[in-house]
Amino acid sequence: MKTKSKRIESIDVLRGLAMILMALDHVRDYTNYGYLYIDPTNMDTTTPGLFFTRWITHFCAPVFVFLAGTSAFLYGSQKQSKKTLSKFLFTRGLWLIFIELTVVNLAWTFDIALGLHIFQVIWAIGICMVFLSALIYLQKRLLIVLGFLILVGHNLLDGITAQGNDIGSILWYMTHQQGAAFYNNGETMLFIAYPFLPWLGIMILGYCFGTLYHKEFSASIRRKWLLYLGLTAITVFIGLRFVNGYGNLTPWNKEENFMYTLMSFINTTKYPPSLLYALMTLGPAMILLYLIDAVKNRWTRILVVIGRVPFFYYIIHLYLIHFIGIIGLLVLGENWKEMIFTTSRFTSGYLATKGFDLWLTYIVWVIVVVLLYPICKKYMTYKLENKDKWWLSYL
Repeated sequence: MKTKSKRIESIDVLRGLAMILMALDHVRDYTNYGYLYIDPTNMDTTTPGLFFTRWITHFCAPVFVFLAGTSAFLYGSQKQSKKTLSKFLFTRGLWLIFIELTVVNLAWTFDIALGLHIFQVIWAIGICMVFLSALIYLQKRLLIVLGFLILVGHNLLDGITAQGNDIGSILWYMTHQQGAAFYNNGETMLFIAYPFLPWLGIMILGYCFGTLYHKEFSASIRRKWLLYLGLTAITVFIGLRFVNGYGNLTPWNKEENFMYTLMSFINTTKYPPSLLYALMTLGPAMILLYLIDAVKNRWTRILVVIGRVPFFYYIIHLYLIHFIGIIGLLVLGENWKEMIFTTSRFTSGYLATKGFDLWLTYIVWVIVVVLLYPICKKYMTYKLENKDKWWLSYL
């Protein structure tokens, strides 16, 4: 007897696609030449193949965070009170922050001493959930306005910068400016990769977006809204980007040929996510949701599996990819311990001149996804068959 799920398949399909693309970026980090140190979006050194390998994965984090907000709304719509949802968001948010700084940091570094404290997407989702646990008590219209004000207005803060290890600087790194602080004579590093403020705007809007998927909302009207929102976001992105106006830290430039000019045009700021970055990624995501709203086939069934267990997939894919990275170093004849990232090893940049060609990254990526799929499918089935286990909602 098969256990059925009441989840919305199109959302899980989109989330699953985002998770699969995310694995491509992380496989590149641990296999491709230059490893974590090469910037694929540096127009002076990149190639079209490397640039677009990185660029396509830009869609992952915004979709992940946005749909986390949507899932929070849908989870809350099944509960009898906002108090229950608020408690869940608050506790799960704190749990995610803890997991980021322990289990996830260990996956990235393989350093059991955890000398590197890296705040990435799981931290961002966690802290945003903590804030959302209070914000859900606001009226929906106020929430929409607040989400838009944060998303549209946060780039006004780009000119405010901090530098140093003091508490004020660290709080600003956490809020709006990517930054790092060093302690214990440089042996401990605090690196804030995902300042939370713009991600909070994205999550709030994702929470409000969940209204379109409420069981009482018309499916035909939802599809119209998806198309309208997607086309509007893309149009606004193109318009603002073309005039090099507001909404991104760096302007685009006319390069040596059309391909590099296009690359410059779509090379928007992710850390923190600019307004144009959000429009560029979430707009097409809306269009995709419109296109797959009622689609069910072999491929969507595969994506649904990963989309229903994203946190589980995220954790195990990091450990698997890092382990493969160690094997890669051994194949290269290098010291495998260089893949254990203590602060000193990470800052040395030794691996910046090591690695494999990009084609091998794609082969490893496919292998990783194929290996993870049956594991995720078994875990998804376990969750469906054990809905009474409350702790599974935190995983």
